[in-house]
Amino acid sequence: MEVINKKINSLINLELIKYLENRVRARLLYELKEEVVEVIEPEIGKDGTFLSDFIIRNRLSNYEVILLLLTLIPHLLPSFYTKIIEEYVPEGGEFPEFGGVKGKSHRGILPTVETALYILSGNYIANRLLNRSYILYENRLIKNKIISVGKVSEGEPLTSAKLILSEEYVHLFLTGKELKPQLSQDFPASLITTDLEWDDLVLQEKTLNDVKEIENWLAYKEILMNDWGMSSKIKPGYRVLFCGLPGTGKTLTAGLLGKHTGKDVYRVDLSMVVSKYIGETEKNLSKLFDKSINKDWILFFDEADSIFGKRTNVRDAHDKYANQEVSYLLQRIEAHPGLIILASNFKNNIDTAFTRRFNNIIEFETPNYEERLVLWKKNLPNSIELEESIAIEELAKKFNITGANIVNVIQYACLKTIANKENKILRQYILEGIKREYTKEGKTTNISI
Repeated sequence: MEVINKKINSLINLELIKYLENRVRARLLYELKEEVVEVIEPEIGKDGTFLSDFIIRNRLSNYEVILLLLTLIPHLLPSFYTKIIEEYVPEGGEFPEFGGVKGKSHRGILPTVETALYILSGNYIANRLLNRSYILYENRLIKNKIISVGKVSEGEPLTSAKLILSEEYVHLFLTGKELKPQLSQDFPASLITTDLEWDDLVLQEKTLNDVKEIENWLAYKEILMNDWGMSSKIKPGYRVLFCGLPGTGKTLTAGLLGKHTGKDVYRVDLSMVVSKYIGETEKNLSKLFDKSINKDWILFFDEADSIFGKRTNVRDAHDKYANQEVSYLLQRIEAHPGLIILASNFKNNIDTAFTRRFNNIIEFETPNYEERLVLWKKNLPNSIELEESIAIEELAKKFNITGANIVNVIQYACLKTIANKENKILRQYILEGIKREYTKEGKTTNISI
């Protein structure tokens, strides 16, 4: 038991659990026996536990700490509430004042809004009315979706609803590891990562400087908004449009921003978001934004034209609801506190209502000769020779293709070299690869092989 406690103590400060126990006991003593017991608030220091760090970092109030502990305890000590109540109500039976429900499999007490109300207010009606609104709507844990209020059956009081701690935070507090959400209908986005570095990204200087502005916002936003007092003057979040042809580095740039600022980048799967049914698109987006609102993630909407496109003149009901979707998006994007990146092949495809609200619009242009030359040199393998007739300068000058095209050509040529057991990459394979890239994009060119 001592070993288990030490293990728990490395993740959760046991003084916090003892504090919640004392608050519950003090309320029961007062309501059932009219005994007044003073409960001293714990000193939450930097003990290295994830729960304490979270409380300090978010400056949680005493009531918010109690709500957080109330919802976490069943995942750690399932009989916590039952054992305490049995001491004060030894004859058993119903105890409706305390609230709480049993789950389908969990046999302990799961806290409800009533449980929180009882611990914070007892049976004092004036305090209950004040704290009811606080618990249901006003505390930051509810506002930031860290704790949610479950559904109740028709006609039942809302105070009978369960208080539910987000699965990600349960996992974080009990294991010390962040639980990454998986692509699903409830979270239509997937994590993107990259093994590449900024040196591997070949962009024009102006584009790189614009990207640097995003890095500055990610690094210094807290100083700007809080220390400089700009939160009342500047809208939360940062909105940016990446526009340029496919293969010019838009997705890689988003991945590198996340990698070098320590933030997760989620690419939104628009096929799971957009629905032909009225109201479903807004519903799907609402789930995504609600999940992301306090996570400090980067949301990346690739091929954003399909959902952020221009509004049309209203000719029928379909146009009306399509325009409503765009208006809803506009509201959610403006209110979102994190970084949102929209990627589009053409800037003109995006509704002007969005473009006016972007903090930055970054053009990813097709690489010029110097950039193509760098891309060829960076991506060709160092361990295999090139046929003497291959001139990289000639390839860079003659073929106006993107970085993604160049990587595809090199991959094709390398695989052909391996399959044919050649000891060097032949000019023929390079030109075949280029011809394939032109054909894929519907371009015609005279490439002599």
